[in-house]
Amino acid sequence: MQGWKLALLAGTAAAGLSPAAAIAQSSREAALEARLRELEQAVSELRGELRSARAEQVRTAAAAEQSSQAVAAATQASVATEKRVAALETAPPRDGFRMGGSTVKLSGFVRLNAIATRYNDGEIPTGGLGKEFYLPQQIPVGGGYSSRDMLLSARQTRLAVTATTPMNGTDIKTHIEFDFALATAPVGAQRATNPYVPTFRRGFIEYGRWLVGQEWSTFQNVAVLPESTDFVGPLEGTVFNRQGLIRYTTPLRGGSNFQIAIENPQTETALPSAAALVDNDHERLPDLVARVNWKTRLGDFSLAGIARELHAEVGGVGDSAVGWGVSGAGRVPIGTRHDVRFMATYGQGIGRYLGLGYVPDALFGGTATRMARIDNFAAFAALKLGWTNNLRSTFTGSYQTAQYPDRLAVTLLANKAAWSAAANLFWTPVKGMDVGIEYRHGQRELVSGDSGALDRIEMAFKYGF
Repeated sequence: MQGWKLALLAGTAAAGLSPAAAIAQSSREAALEARLRELEQAVSELRGELRSARAEQVRTAAAAEQSSQAVAAATQASVATEKRVAALETAPPRDGFRMGGSTVKLSGFVRLNAIATRYNDGEIPTGGLGKEFYLPQQIPVGGGYSSRDMLLSARQTRLAVTATTPMNGTDIKTHIEFDFALATAPVGAQRATNPYVPTFRRGFIEYGRWLVGQEWSTFQNVAVLPESTDFVGPLEGTVFNRQGLIRYTTPLRGGSNFQIAIENPQTETALPSAAALVDNDHERLPDLVARVNWKTRLGDFSLAGIARELHAEVGGVGDSAVGWGVSGAGRVPIGTRHDVRFMATYGQGIGRYLGLGYVPDALFGGTATRMARIDNFAAFAALKLGWTNNLRSTFTGSYQTAQYPDRLAVTLLANKAAWSAAANLFWTPVKGMDVGIEYRHGQRELVSGDSGALDRIEMAFKYGF
């Protein structure tokens, strides 16, 4: 374009014409330049429109692509939702329900016990717990006559509430449990309405390897207790205790673990001249308990040890002694439906841990100016036979004996030994329901050599949820 202008100017100069011709030439050039500018402006506008059209095409294509992706995403979300709904409709019921950030579960059972007992040497006073549970310390001795008793009770019905709450990658677990079994029966309770106040059994917090609260003593292996229609079963031969404690558990190889705990101290004493137990409340140190649980191809076993300070004060005069004990327990499967269970315990000053305090921990007061520990040995063994998948029997033998200090004259009414034998048959007609019948013979022996016995037939109906 610029070359064309130069050629035009050169032609004008070379012509050497008159001024009129020069003026005419300049007007034509100006018109051409104006026309050129208009063409340049039109081309620039066309280029702009072309760029805008192309940009619009790009935006339209992008929008179409996004729309296509959105449709695909919506389709996938719809399919996923349908799958989740189908999974919820076919999934089994959730174990528990949500409350805030916790999963809460209710569990327990309703239970009726029908108990018929014959005592060969006396009777149990009205309202005595020995009518409802096998308590060897309440077997009558020295009555000089036999008696019979019949009772139907649903007091062993139980309810538990558990909660699990995630916290910093670890679950906090809580458990609260109560029943009506050990509540004192009000006067005339059986006359009309049989009201019983709920009694606290267990309540604890579990976080990681720590357990804090009221739970079965670390000295006791609850897992080896045999099935029985009775509340406990082989009571005289087993460690049996629930109390406040702080426990730490560390895992070992092969599914085994080690536990160590400090637990509530309570010293049970008796005067040498009296059989009644005295609850002392002057303890200064907690009971220290350790237990190892291990698994082998033969079965599951445990070995526990306890060390405790016995302390009591009477009339401002007190004394202390060291109590200790060891307890071994196990469960050995035989095939898929049978097993053998056992526990053996020995120690000094551990009376309250055995058989609900069949004998005291020590003698103190009166002629016992210094605390005198009592030696204890207790054991039980049980054989379970599974006749079918829903029919089974357990045969149990249990024993306890106490050795009192030789230097003290002990009342002849003090408990010396106890033993029992039981056989039962349990049937599970549907899941969660158990019906059982059991025969038990138990015997109590005093320091004097006198003894009393009971024969009991008991039926239990239970449905757990």
